[in-house]
Amino acid sequence: MKKYLYWLLPVFWMGVIFYASDQPYEKQDIKPLLSGGLDLSYFEPLIDWISFTYNGTLVSVATHGVAGFIEFFIRKGAHVAVFLLLACFFYIAITKSSQLPFKYALAISFFGTLAYAITDEVHQGFTPNRTPFIGDVILDAVGAFTAVMLIIAIRHWKNRNG
Repeated sequence: MKKYLYWLLPVFWMGVIFYASDQPYEKQDIKPLLSGGLDLSYFEPLIDWISFTYNGTLVSVATHGVAGFIEFFIRKGAHVAVFLLLACFFYIAITKSSQLPFKYALAISFFGTLAYAITDEVHQGFTPNRTPFIGDVILDAVGAFTAVMLIIAIRHWKNRNG
């Protein structure tokens, strides 16, 4: 029974993700924090040449300001990091609670994380001032894939060295 307690890791983390996705953008806006306590003008000449479209919106210093531009990358980096952790937590729970072969544990960790990423974006469609976007699911999948690659690398390193 104790081995199933490891499932609290991914379940808790999915709860954290759900809570964050349930918050309107205004409650998560970190631009005031970024621009209020820091002088971001130093970064402007370094990043003002960068411009691209994401989800049909032009992302640049000109359109978002320095704080908004930096916030964009923080938010998208959070997608990768949060779902990287979820995939790791799934892997830990699976390996501690079952005898599944390594490749199946990895596959279930990856696809379980991807499935949750999809439901997370659907959930955002019902949250005020939030919109679901397949590009965010792709970022989440990058996080999950990175977790799988890290797990493989760690296992390879352990097998080689020990």
